[in-house]
Amino acid sequence: MVAAAKPAAEAVVVEPSALTADLFYEILMGELTTRSGDPGSGYALVLDAARRLRDGKLFQRAVEIALQSRSGDAALAAARAWQETLPASREARRIELQILIALNRISETVEPLRAEVAATSQIERPLLMAVIARNYSRATDKKLAASVVEQALSDELKNPATGGLAWATVGRLRLNAGDASGALEAARKGQEIDPASDAPAVLALEMIDPGQPLAEPIVTRYLSNNPKAAPDLRIAYGRVLVENRRYSDATTQLQAVTSSRPELAEPWLLLGSLQMQAKQDAAAETSIKRFIELSNSPSNKDTDASDRKRGVSQAYFALSQLAERRKDYAGAERWLSRIDGGAEEIVAAQTRRAALLARQGKLPQAREVIRALPERTAEDKKQKFLAEVQLLRDAKQYQAAYDMLAQASVASPEDSDLVYDQAMVAEKLNRLDDMERLLRRLIELKPESQNAYNALGYSFADRKIRLDEAHTLIKKAVQLAPDDPFIADSLGWVEFRLGNTDEAIRILEAAYKTRPDPEIGAHYGEVLWATGQKDRAVTIWKEALLSDAENETLQETLKRLRVKP
Repeated sequence: MVAAAKPAAEAVVVEPSALTADLFYEILMGELTTRSGDPGSGYALVLDAARRLRDGKLFQRAVEIALQSRSGDAALAAARAWQETLPASREARRIELQILIALNRISETVEPLRAEVAATSQIERPLLMAVIARNYSRATDKKLAASVVEQALSDELKNPATGGLAWATVGRLRLNAGDASGALEAARKGQEIDPASDAPAVLALEMIDPGQPLAEPIVTRYLSNNPKAAPDLRIAYGRVLVENRRYSDATTQLQAVTSSRPELAEPWLLLGSLQMQAKQDAAAETSIKRFIELSNSPSNKDTDASDRKRGVSQAYFALSQLAERRKDYAGAERWLSRIDGGAEEIVAAQTRRAALLARQGKLPQAREVIRALPERTAEDKKQKFLAEVQLLRDAKQYQAAYDMLAQASVASPEDSDLVYDQAMVAEKLNRLDDMERLLRRLIELKPESQNAYNALGYSFADRKIRLDEAHTLIKKAVQLAPDDPFIADSLGWVEFRLGNTDEAIRILEAAYKTRPDPEIGAHYGEVLWATGQKDRAVTIWKEALLSDAENETLQETLKRLRVKP
């Protein structure tokens, strides 16, 4: 609609037959005057010649001269003169629209936009609507932009053949203006007038959120009524479900794609990742291997090579994890050895290889693998160091990890990451005074660190000491990160310690729903157990065990309460 005018490097050359000597001289003088630093006079000469010759290229050059001299009004005058002289020129109308939007004269665009839409063929309408949404989103008054576009598209909004796309365009501009409910209403109207259009569903997909419960039905209605819907939309919906931790629903969507379009590679990897998370290892392995097979097939030769390579590396990592789960360490190593990506993938593979060695009791060899990694930057060096510390922590070599962190902290006393990690290892060593000292040091270094407040408050709550201070610290963490389910878990736990069981259940239930982590499940189950809801507690613990049967907090809770779910 409004492609940017391209500045011409040289004077416009018109057909010799259309020129008189006087007009040629006028054009030449216009260019020379512009280049000599007087664009105003050059603009006037070129615009006059454009009118007399009725030449679109000269009109465009006049617009360019005006824009180069930052005279928006002059550029608009040239574009409108172009329109008056050559009414059939769509390029003139597009440039007029572009300039009006740039000048923020949005109200004046209704008629030219309506004319541009009417002149656009049906096959080009989707592209035009995307351009309209993109360009009008730059307007300063975004609510006015949405209103003006709605006026200009009034005919399209009523037409069953174009209504879905048009309403989605209006809805996108409403969303850009901060009017989420208006955007949702536009998506609903678009789907109502054109159920076969995917545009309203795509818009609604962007708004799926617990605070917008009416968005998702627009997406699901479209997918249910259009069995041949573009797989990209269903895959995108699956990703949104994963982001909202609705793994079972996401699996259903991806299974639908792999069933209807089994030749597509991407959904197989996504499905396999979800099956891994659900501990459906055999199904996960089948899905991931299918992804690799499809990715390496000739039919995928047009796929971006770097994206394909990255996806295959991710698949090899996943297969290595599956082999490690069944303690097939040799198999896990074989999958890692097949990774042939960039430096980032190679480093990740080596780090994983080190973890495998450590799991087999070969900690010295594992540390050597990490130490052999390249150090191109200071950040590389730090990441190697932290990876080695993590090996020690995983192997429960807490004193060695603590000593490494303490030594590094002496060299870099302002490094908040090192201070936090040292505090967490101090807690494992039951050096609680050291942990408190380090966390308070972290708060001094980084007052906005929600993790420091949360860790210190949780440590008090877990030991049933200084509960009022624990509550204050965790509330501070909540203020800094209100959507973090692990911090919410700490808040629920301290409420339980304070005797506020109803509040604790409310908080922990919401946290577990948001993130069904085994540690949150351990706390949630214990509060339910303490209030007599034992069957419900056991159900939660069973779910948590399926997620991670080795979780320390979960195992400690079950042992202490003498429960075998």
